[in-house]
Amino acid sequence: MATMELKKEGDVFVLSLINGARANTITDDVIAEYNAVLDELEAAPGNAALVVTSSDPKYWSNGIDREWLMTMPPGYLTQLASSLDRLYLRMVLLNMPTVGCLTGHAYAAAAILAATFDFRLMRADRGFFCFPEVDIHIPFTPVIHQIVNSIADRPVINELVLTGKRIGGEEALKMKVVSAIYPEDALLPKTMEFAEFLARKDRAMYTKLKRNMRIDLVRLQQNLPDMQ
Repeated sequence: MATMELKKEGDVFVLSLINGARANTITDDVIAEYNAVLDELEAAPGNAALVVTSSDPKYWSNGIDREWLMTMPPGYLTQLASSLDRLYLRMVLLNMPTVGCLTGHAYAAAAILAATFDFRLMRADRGFFCFPEVDIHIPFTPVIHQIVNSIADRPVINELVLTGKRIGGEEALKMKVVSAIYPEDALLPKTMEFAEFLARKDRAMYTKLKRNMRIDLVRLQQNLPDMQ
């Protein structure tokens, strides 16, 4: 079953997460869908930008589908972590501007995915952003540490990662985890307006600047072992 839909509005690709019945959670199949979308985006010609949003007013994404994960063999989390690292690296280094439109909760693996975007805009009055790994006993990989460390000042990251604290839109803006917050009815229009502005940038130069700022992540991607 498809869990996301990709469309293009002008020069902006809009990826909508549409599996709200499962809180837009992440499984192997969902990772495969993301990778198929990234294949299409990487090959798309011309200047463009990407917005990732959700059709669900409560959840942007609630992270890994834990019910699904419980059905997998012992030790499977290691394989899943490797797949997620590859997805995170593809997204954080994508060859176009990326903007997260956080319509609701962004938890755990989904909050990390949100951290891969160049910019995050969040609903002001509903939804929490949270890295709960300290409480659910899932360690960060080196890739995740590099990504998460890039979204805010170190004291902020220390607080979010080491306490598992959840933050709403106003606090996320104060901590500079997101660039802006808006009421529900204004969030997507404002996100699209910003993405349209970014889509007018020269894509090759934007990508070069972004990847140079994230050179440690480029090197991590280059040094990942091949998946069997």
